[in-house]
Amino acid sequence: MAKPRMKIVLVTPEIPYNTGAIGRTCVALELELILIKPLGFSLDEKAVRRAGTDYWKHVKLTQYDSWQEFLEEQKPSRENLFFFEEHGAQSVFTPDYPQDAFLVFGCESAGLPGTILDGMEDRTFNLPMISPLVRSLNLANVATAVIYQAMRTQLSS
Repeated sequence: MAKPRMKIVLVTPEIPYNTGAIGRTCVALELELILIKPLGFSLDEKAVRRAGTDYWKHVKLTQYDSWQEFLEEQKPSRENLFFFEEHGAQSVFTPDYPQDAFLVFGCESAGLPGTILDGMEDRTFNLPMISPLVRSLNLANVATAVIYQAMRTQLSS
């Protein structure tokens, strides 16, 4: 199996546990984790390390001071950007994800800023929820479900 090239992008994450858990998934699948500042915590916090357990030191981590800096440095093509929001226009099960996709998630309390999503409606996806009793899902759980869905063809070959 070829090494995955997908990248996970967290825009202004607020909860260290979620970032640590997503980092652990990134280590398991050899994916890069990109954090867009400001962060709602310090990466030195025990909660990040605890969620990532002893794997955190193996996270391939890149940080950017802003979304604009990320765009300038990474230069992702529009077709490789996939945004995940509770009210995304399409299901995460719809696209065929390219190997070099950027899977982009927003902060826990507010999701992705409108300035990032403007004009990207066709690139915005949701993880379906059936019950009206649930307002939202935990970011780490959503990210893990999306990552495995996006990599399904790579992982099965």
